[in-house]
Amino acid sequence: MNDASHGKTRFRVGGMDCASCATKIVNAVSRLPGITEVGISVSAGTMIVTHQGPAPSAAISKQVKALGYSVAEVGAARTAAPTAHVHEHGPNCSHDHVGHDHAGHDHSGHDHGDHSGHDHGAAAANVAGAGHDHFDLDDGPWWKSRKAKLTITCGAALVAAYAIGQLLPQIGHWAFLAALAVGLVPVARRAYAGAISGTPFSIETLMTIAAVGAVFIGATEEATMVVLLFLIGELLEGVAARRARASIRGLADLVPKTALVEEGGTTREVAADTLQVGAIMLVRPGDRVAADGTIVEGSSTLDEAPVTGESVPKSKSAGDDVFAGTINTDAVLRVRVTAAAADNTIARVIKLVEEAQESKAPTERFIDSFSRYYTPAVLVVGALVAILPPLVAGGDWSEWIYKGLAILLIGCPCALVISTPAAIAAGLSAGARRGLLLKGGAVLEGMRRVTTVALDKTGTLTEGKPKVTDIIGISLSEANVLSRAAALETGSSHPLALAILGRAKADGVPIPPANAAKAIAGKGVTARVGGEEVFLASPGAAEEMAGLSAEQKARIAAFNADGKTVSVLLVDGRVAGILAMRDEPRADAIAALARLKDDGIATVMLTGDNEATAKAIGKGLGINVRAGLMPDDKQRIVRELQKQGQVVAKVGDGINDAPALAAADFGVAMGGGTDVALETADAAILHGRVSDIPDMIALSRTVMGNIAQNITIALGLKAVFLVTTIMGITGLWPAILADTGATVLVTANAMRLLAWRGR
Repeated sequence: MNDASHGKTRFRVGGMDCASCATKIVNAVSRLPGITEVGISVSAGTMIVTHQGPAPSAAISKQVKALGYSVAEVGAARTAAPTAHVHEHGPNCSHDHVGHDHAGHDHSGHDHGDHSGHDHGAAAANVAGAGHDHFDLDDGPWWKSRKAKLTITCGAALVAAYAIGQLLPQIGHWAFLAALAVGLVPVARRAYAGAISGTPFSIETLMTIAAVGAVFIGATEEATMVVLLFLIGELLEGVAARRARASIRGLADLVPKTALVEEGGTTREVAADTLQVGAIMLVRPGDRVAADGTIVEGSSTLDEAPVTGESVPKSKSAGDDVFAGTINTDAVLRVRVTAAAADNTIARVIKLVEEAQESKAPTERFIDSFSRYYTPAVLVVGALVAILPPLVAGGDWSEWIYKGLAILLIGCPCALVISTPAAIAAGLSAGARRGLLLKGGAVLEGMRRVTTVALDKTGTLTEGKPKVTDIIGISLSEANVLSRAAALETGSSHPLALAILGRAKADGVPIPPANAAKAIAGKGVTARVGGEEVFLASPGAAEEMAGLSAEQKARIAAFNADGKTVSVLLVDGRVAGILAMRDEPRADAIAALARLKDDGIATVMLTGDNEATAKAIGKGLGINVRAGLMPDDKQRIVRELQKQGQVVAKVGDGINDAPALAAADFGVAMGGGTDVALETADAAILHGRVSDIPDMIALSRTVMGNIAQNITIALGLKAVFLVTTIMGITGLWPAILADTGATVLVTANAMRLLAWRGR
């Protein structure tokens, strides 16, 4: 994907398993003319190169391949689309779609950024770089990779050398030297390639110096064991990296490769990534939904667990939205596609997570800077340990050189360098699977510091659409009041009309036909229903036409005080019933706000809604309320809180929230929000659960706790083995085992985060 206007090109890099790999690639590519910045995501296996003028793709490819990795521009390798074929559908599938036009349905809440050229499902082309021992473990089983084959070959050579040494002791030394060469030559070649491209102090350099030095002091057998352990450590590191990548790329597998498209009474199977917005998909029971869309016909239960993590399937019918990757369980659905493959829910999650992984957290940047000085310092310390005791105290040269070489292996920075990015990547992946999208490690790391959460009301704390909360029958039963009101509202798209129709559908109330329907501006809607003149009116219009009793006025006043909108049903000029509607809080809002309070985090509602409605909602939720606010008022309040020393997270979903989202320490957009809110925010809650807000903060705290554990493991093991080596208790192979063990422990500890599910 070459974005000439911005001078950025994205690549997939094969075989990049650790932070050291990333450092070598960054150093090598950064040296090329015209390159201004290189961003790497190890877990995603991607690289973004910022350049002046056209992208020097050929030079970049040559430089990366020289280090032993494969590289391809994203989108260059694509899987062949399945052959489309047309077949007739059965009689039960030839329904007429007239009157079900939902093409205008508003999906502005989704982030339809530019995904052109993103190939989220395809692996990089030519993943295994010919002639090199770095390659992508994502292609095929890990035990068939060149890295595994090299490790197995080196192990077999070591066993053979040991057997030869037992049978023919006179050539045992040469047998071990040959076994050492099997594993060390590829490592030394990588060390040389790194040195000439800007990374002289790499793990391979330390390993090569230690192994060659061991040969010169007669420890060839031990040097061979050290190299084998190093290769095993690299192999395990690659397997862990493969698992981390699979956690995100596995999301792409949730979307089926093909879809059934209905055209003119027939259906044909097409590649899912060719679906056009507006196309009608046929989704059969048991099928996965191939694209985001809106149901135009049919009712069924959908299992959204693969996408949202919700354990309970949801019942959906015409007008409801469905997500790509969810599973239809009950009945045939016809779904109008509302987002192309590159813009569906899964693709947006993958894109945001991959971009986030390319953004380093402050702790990660510190560790990177620290390691630049740390590795040369290890070389200096190793040299001093090898030289000073013999020179100053008359120590044995062979003994102290051996200890100095062991210190080189103890000082390998792999475990320390990978401690933070592995945890950050796993945390971002785990969050994404729960619908929590954080735009970078800095956001994930910083969310734990939030002390105040400011929330919008409509669409954030509430569903964003009114519901019928109360029905009072006066001269008719409640069911008949609802039935006649729904008859008047049939065909209307007004939010209050949809609320009445939704309640009628939920209650199973029959909706009779209405004739001669007409709207009366500012008063309501009237029609003839079953021979009666029915009028759904505002309270003022009802008072004017039929008069309201003192009891009825009192009830209406009470509803208004609760922030509810009231409609009065008149039948043949007499009051028949009253309906009250309100945008109700989300089902999990009270529990979520209580969790924030329990965690010591203050909350406040910032809304542009009127004081009465806002306070009624706020009272029920137990949250402080600031109402009647303009966009700049919300921004001003956020800045006031910050001046008081608060770390503010602002949660909202509308254009009017964008200034406050930008001003807050952390802006969080609700998934149903506008593109502006999603672009401005630092994080997004994809599925609109209020409980995801405390979950996001909890995830940040969990990840930072994991990073602290990783750094403790990495440095603690090094400290222990440094002391034992100086004391002569441990030697070369325990030293490399300590480094390899620390790397594996740190990576495994970070991978535990992939199982995080929130509360």
